Amino acid sequence: MVHSIELVFDTDTETAIRRIWAELAAAGVPSQAPAARPHVTLAVTQRIDPQVDAVLATVADRLPMICTLGATLIFGRSHGVLARLVVPTVALLELHEQVYRLCVPHLIPGPMPNVAPGQWTAHTTLARRVGPAQLGRAQRIAGGADITGRFVGLRRWDGNARTEYLL
Repeated sequence: MVHSIELVFDTDTETAIRRIWAELAAAGVPSQAPAARPHVTLAVTQRIDPQVDAVLATVADRLPMICTLGATLIFGRSHGVLARLVVPTVALLELHEQVYRLCVPHLIPGPMPNVAPGQWTAHTTLARRVGPAQLGRAQRIAGGADITGRFVGLRRWDGNARTEYLL
């Protein structure tokens, strides 16, 4: 299982994302509901040393931060991941770079390449394993107007224990 450092949303934004998850699930699309918590992954690896928590405490003064969930996007090929893009502001990219730089010494065996500054795509996942036959319906449900919200916190996610540590 993976371990990650993630941004978490304010209650209203989280509720809006969960509403999309519920609509996808009701339409038969394999959504994230109800097991996950809406988030944006900043760093991911096989294991994260818990000592990173104290190091990341310095980032807390940058939050809350306004965010916008924009267009839908698909990662993968035949059965992809459906997500909403988080519009990449200068403030968000700077926050990501700071978190990445502070985390690298604590990421074991090291960060996955797709979260490096310049390689990272800010997004929140809505559904996984979306097949071609479901794609149009899934995008109609998940798309729509931009969602303006806020990032209000950071968490370290331990995928093995399925435990979050709010930072």
